[in-house]
Amino acid sequence: MPKVRRATMTDVAREVGVTAKTVSRVVNDDGPVAPETRERILEAMGRLGFQPNLMARNMRVGARDSTVGLVIPDMGNPFFGTVAGGFESAVRARGLTLIVGSSEETAERERSLISTFLARRVTALLVVPSADSDHRHLRAERAAGLPLLFLDRPANGLTADSVVSSNREGARSGIAHLIAHGHRRIAFIGDLPGLYTRRERFQGYRDALADAGIGFDRSLVEIGHDHEAAAAAVARLLGGTSPVTAVFAANNFAATGVILGLARLGRRDVAVVGFDDLPLAEAVEPALTVVAQDPAAIGRAAAVLLLARLDGERSKARSVVVPTRLIVRGSGELRPRDPGAGSGPS
Repeated sequence: MPKVRRATMTDVAREVGVTAKTVSRVVNDDGPVAPETRERILEAMGRLGFQPNLMARNMRVGARDSTVGLVIPDMGNPFFGTVAGGFESAVRARGLTLIVGSSEETAERERSLISTFLARRVTALLVVPSADSDHRHLRAERAAGLPLLFLDRPANGLTADSVVSSNREGARSGIAHLIAHGHRRIAFIGDLPGLYTRRERFQGYRDALADAGIGFDRSLVEIGHDHEAAAAAVARLLGGTSPVTAVFAANNFAATGVILGLARLGRRDVAVVGFDDLPLAEAVEPALTVVAQDPAAIGRAAAVLLLARLDGERSKARSVVVPTRLIVRGSGELRPRDPGAGSGPS
C-alpha cells in the first residue's frame, strides 16, 4: 500500500495562491495577514488535512507545548493508571494534555523517556522513580523553572516536589491489626529492597513488631515482585516446623500472589492484610483486608502542586503525604488456628 504524503505549508500556499511565508504567519500567529486571506488559508488547511508541527515550532521559538510528561514504572499496574486519571481530570480544564511512558522499572529507560519529554519541551514533568534512578541530571531544568514533580516515591539526589502515600504509618497499622488478632509470626512479602515504598512499608512492619515487643525474624521476610514470586514465597513460609500464621503483602502484586499461593495450597486459615486495594478484594474468601491507598487523590494533589508552579509559585520544594486507611473485610481478622502457633520470639 503506497504511503500517504502529509500536506505541507507549500501545498496549502499553492492551493490558496499565496506564499509559504504567509501560511507560516497564520500557523504561528506571527505577523499581519488580511482576514479574508486568513480564512482561505484555514479552510485549505482543513481540506488538505494539514497538521502544523507544533513540536518543531516550540523548539524554534523557545516555547513549551501544552503537554505534561509522566514516567511510570509499569503500564500494567492499575495503581498508576488511577494516579494518572486523577491528575488528568484535574488539569484538563487548563488545556493540558498528559502523555505517558513506561520506564519498566529501569533507570536507563526512565532517563531516556525523560530526555524525550524534555526534547519535546513539555510544560511539566512527572516521574515515578525507578529503584536505582538518579535525578541530579535534572538540576538545571529545575533551576530554569521547569515544574518537576515526583509521584509515589521522592526524587533521588534532587530536591523537588513530591506526592506520596503514608506508607510507613499504613503498614504499621496493618501489622498492628494482625497482632491485635493474636498473631506473632507475621510474614512480610514486599517489592525490591531498593524501592522507597518497600523501605517505608518494611519500616512500618518493624515499627509495629517493636511496639508489641515481638522480635524481628529475618526468615519471615520475602521478595514478591510479581504474582508467581509471591505465591512461591507463601509456600515457603507455610512450610517447615514453625510456619507463619499471618502474611502482610506489601503491594498489590504481592497481595494477588499471596491469594494465588494460598488457593493452590487450599489454605483459608492464614490471615492476610494487603497494602493497596484490589478490584476483586471482596470476591475472594475470606474477603481481603487491606491498607488502602488513594491513587486518584495522589493524582489530584499532584495537579494542585503543578498548577501552582505553572502559576508562578516559587516556594521551596513541597512534599504532600496522602493518608491511607485500613479496610476490614475478613482476611485480616482470622485468628491463629492453633494458639501455640501464634507464639514466637519476643
